Amino acid sequence: MGFRSLSLLFLCAFTALAQNATQAGKFHVEHATLLNLGFEWPISGDENRNAVVAVKYRKIGDTRWRDAMPLVRIGGENVYRRREGLDYTVPQGFAGSILNLQPGTEYECNFVMSDPDGVSGQSTQTVTVKTRVEPQPYTGGRTLHVYPPDYFGPRQEPNFTGILHAYYGAGLGDWSVVWEHRAQPGDTLLLHAGLYRAERLNYVDPMMTPFDGSMALTLKGTPEKPITIRAAGDGEVIIDGDGNHRLFDVMASRYHIFDGLTFRNTDVAIFAGQKEVLGAVGLTVKNCRFENIGFGVWTEYAGSSDFYIADNVFLGRDDRFRLIGWGGRQRTPDGPTWEEPVYKSHRMVSYYAVKVYGQGHVIAHNAIAYFHDAIGISTYGTPPSDPDQRASSIDIYNNDLHLLNDDFVETDGGVHNLRVFNNRGTNSAMGGYSAQPVFGGPVYFIRNTLYHSPNGVAFKFSAKPAGLFVYHNTIIGEHNAGDTSSNMHFRNNLFLGRDTPDRGIMRVGNATDVNTSDYNGYRPNKGIKAQYSWLAPPKGQKIYEPKPADWRAFATLAEFQAGTGQEAHSREVDFDIFERMTPPDPAKPYAVYHAMDLTFQLKPRSKAVDAGVVIPNVNEGFTGSAPDLGAHEVGAPPLRYGPRWLTGQPFYR
Repeated sequence: MGFRSLSLLFLCAFTALAQNATQAGKFHVEHATLLNLGFEWPISGDENRNAVVAVKYRKIGDTRWRDAMPLVRIGGENVYRRREGLDYTVPQGFAGSILNLQPGTEYECNFVMSDPDGVSGQSTQTVTVKTRVEPQPYTGGRTLHVYPPDYFGPRQEPNFTGILHAYYGAGLGDWSVVWEHRAQPGDTLLLHAGLYRAERLNYVDPMMTPFDGSMALTLKGTPEKPITIRAAGDGEVIIDGDGNHRLFDVMASRYHIFDGLTFRNTDVAIFAGQKEVLGAVGLTVKNCRFENIGFGVWTEYAGSSDFYIADNVFLGRDDRFRLIGWGGRQRTPDGPTWEEPVYKSHRMVSYYAVKVYGQGHVIAHNAIAYFHDAIGISTYGTPPSDPDQRASSIDIYNNDLHLLNDDFVETDGGVHNLRVFNNRGTNSAMGGYSAQPVFGGPVYFIRNTLYHSPNGVAFKFSAKPAGLFVYHNTIIGEHNAGDTSSNMHFRNNLFLGRDTPDRGIMRVGNATDVNTSDYNGYRPNKGIKAQYSWLAPPKGQKIYEPKPADWRAFATLAEFQAGTGQEAHSREVDFDIFERMTPPDPAKPYAVYHAMDLTFQLKPRSKAVDAGVVIPNVNEGFTGSAPDLGAHEVGAPPLRYGPRWLTGQPFYR
């Protein structure tokens, strides 16, 4: 071999080594939430995708490190939906979360990147990050006593009539925009019991409401000194929109707290952000009740951050007695007896209870019923390039979700470190937990339950989402996804079919060869030949356009295991794994079931007990020889759903 040939061979080998070696980029810490931390680490190189990032963490002051899940290798996945012009390729890098932390606590977090082909740049990162705490009023500020217009009793000083009077010092008529006595950071507007109803067509409305009927709150609190608007505790405080479109517009505000109030009779109760215009920061809405509304809390703005929406009841305007849905052929009942099917268009009188974009949001312990969707992230489209302007580091947990015409939770439009966990969903017409799409992930769906989703799509993964991690969910129904997803992984879940006559228990499509599914429990639907359907490219092919003929169907779990190499430790189960469980009737897709009649607790020593696999930072607290399948570990404290102050009767009655 000549010198030139040797030189060419050496150059090719050097080029391949350089392409496979990893160059570490700038490490990014996302906005902290109360319980979780998120991180991103861009890279270049690593074309053979064998680089890894190990993660460990400890409280400041502790000497022992704890393992977390490794960061997720992302990059190269094509997320698209052609009809809207969406076509996005996930940048190369790593992302991931440290889960199940304590609020208001500092943690030392260590990340080590390694690659057999070599790493250049800073390969180790150690950062100190503090989790947030629930926002509270500032105790050293002024208390401004607010009374409804029809209150004529004794008043505490300083006192005001209506919210805008205390907030701006506004006057009546044209003087309603003269703001000469504005509230200050740290002030608390203490609303005393009564009806605060806007009369926008009254030129001298005592509530000082402008002609459009919307109260714009634009002042700026701080994290330490928020502006608080809360109930005084002397009776119910009702803020009534009198049928207006927007009750509060807070998109120019910073660090406001709404606490203990009732909002009603409005299309949009709290509008918090317009896409590419302006959005609120640090908004807190807690212990409130929303009724007869079209939308609860809503921001589409990429710069909105650090919302805390917790312990609220949201009641929309949709049908309360039947699960209608929004597309296709519907049934309209005449009283309690079902009549013949008819075509009926869906009137979306209530959209979302909560919809957000941005970073650091917490949506927790809410009770939601009678909307199109319960909780969602703005679909948005191609994510902004600025990591602080993307939908990342968002927690959605311990919510109680009842009777939705579309989905329980939509992570559609999210980018990195979306955490959807410990939610209970009962009655969704179209799907359960959605990623349509997610732009790289990870999005974690952990310990959620689903009961009665007649469309058979427990996880609505559509528009080619990437970075989906589905752990420890209990699904009473099928998971049938028609679209393909990338970097998708299932562990420790339960999927129990209802003997639906037209579908198998599982149908999963993969757009890349990075996909795994194992340690799950399945109850097949009786009489179905194509029980398990699987679509995946050959090993080494990262992205492909599947054809209908590429789908492979299997009649049994054993055939599926042998044919794909997936589900090696999975098992088939039946409803006898539960203490008590009756599945929804597939012949009555429009029926309504009630969570208080259901239990998802496993029976000790059933086939689902001790049948899972350990996942660091997710399930180390298991009680037996291994984690149980599904959302509820035998012997563990029961999960609590909905507002922590709510006791007694179900929230939606």
